[in-house]
Amino acid sequence: MTAEAPKILIYSDGACSGNPGPGGWGAVLISGKHRKEISGGEVLTTNNRMELLAAISALEALKKRSEVALYTDSAYVKNGITGWVHSWKKNGWRTADKKPVKNVELWQALDALRNKHDVEWHWLKGHAGHPENERADELARLAMAPFKLAPRPSNPAKT
Repeated sequence: MTAEAPKILIYSDGACSGNPGPGGWGAVLISGKHRKEISGGEVLTTNNRMELLAAISALEALKKRSEVALYTDSAYVKNGITGWVHSWKKNGWRTADKKPVKNVELWQALDALRNKHDVEWHWLKGHAGHPENERADELARLAMAPFKLAPRPSNPAKT
């Protein structure tokens, strides 16, 4: 990575009330003294989709190619993007047992974004008192709140 590209720390988290159910995602982006918080939600989703959307949205928020350390408490996201995705791509986005990859459009988006940046992926234990991870969780829960009151569509979300 070039010297002018700052190291950006990203803490991402997703939340879901029911699985599927209303969900939210949140992310904290830190670059030096600068801090940005982003979040969003959906009326009917899954925890895995929210975890993926948190990471995707955080990387999409970066305006230029960056060196990134992304922290997630989701083993699904961490293991998927650092390991499983390579096999899925070779297998035409199918799992080892030839089934379609769940959340394929989100995995494809995350894969494309990670290739636009120099990303180090880190797993950290959730709800363990890490301030930025706790804040990302709070943002996800706050973003989910309005959707808990919304009527649910009749077609359930993918896992």
